[in-house]
Amino acid sequence: MYIPDSQSSQAKVLPTMYDLPSEDPEEPGLPDEYHRWQAQLLCDSCLPSNYPADRVFSASALNLYYDSNHLNWYKRPDWYLVVGVSRFYQDRDLRQSYVIWDEAVTPLIAIKFLSPGTEDEDLGLTESTPNKPPTKWQVYERILKIPYYFVFSKYNNQLRVFRLVGNRYREQVLTGSRFWIPEIQLSLGLWEGFFLQNQRLWLRWYDVNGNLVLTPEEFERQRAQLESQRAEFERQQAEFERQQAESERQRANRLADRLRAMGINPDEL
Repeated sequence: MYIPDSQSSQAKVLPTMYDLPSEDPEEPGLPDEYHRWQAQLLCDSCLPSNYPADRVFSASALNLYYDSNHLNWYKRPDWYLVVGVSRFYQDRDLRQSYVIWDEAVTPLIAIKFLSPGTEDEDLGLTESTPNKPPTKWQVYERILKIPYYFVFSKYNNQLRVFRLVGNRYREQVLTGSRFWIPEIQLSLGLWEGFFLQNQRLWLRWYDVNGNLVLTPEEFERQRAQLESQRAEFERQQAEFERQQAESERQRANRLADRLRAMGINPDEL
């Protein structure tokens, strides 16, 4: 159990990840395949160059507990990123949830894949009711103070980004359908292409040079293609050299035949 520092003679004992699992049998799972695939694509290619791979944690629909005074209150971002923490809980276990008071590191980014039924709350257009948990927007902006909040609608392919300025989210302007995040040296933007054999507009990461950050599968496929191209080049080079050698041999034979016709033995030259 995690026991925070306290000047009180009776320290408050707070639950940890082991006490606050992500599963809730009464809560439905992901609404569609897009949510799962898009989250997987973001996880697979989120490779900040300024952080070791084992100090980057990302999750999809994993309970995020944020209020030690209300232990059952949590949010489930469609995707979120935390940097500077171990990929594993206490460097060894897969996380069952992410508990702010236990981890002591707030997510850098939260992403919402917009759904018509929750659009107003997702965009901060609703207020919480008394004695009820605050809205997602209120938690991300006012309680957790997550620096970047992205909202993407698969229905109209609109990407919106809100950056914490002072203590409020301010919508930002995208450059070429991308937004630069200096803390991780990556941009998040739109990309048209195939993922898991499905073609559509996806959210993707781009590096400092504007190049697409490849997933491990894409990297291996690209490496295999380059290896195949190199092997083909070497085959063509070998064939060219063989043809050159054959041409030289034929030229030498013709020259030898001419010398013999002139009464000269080429073998004695």
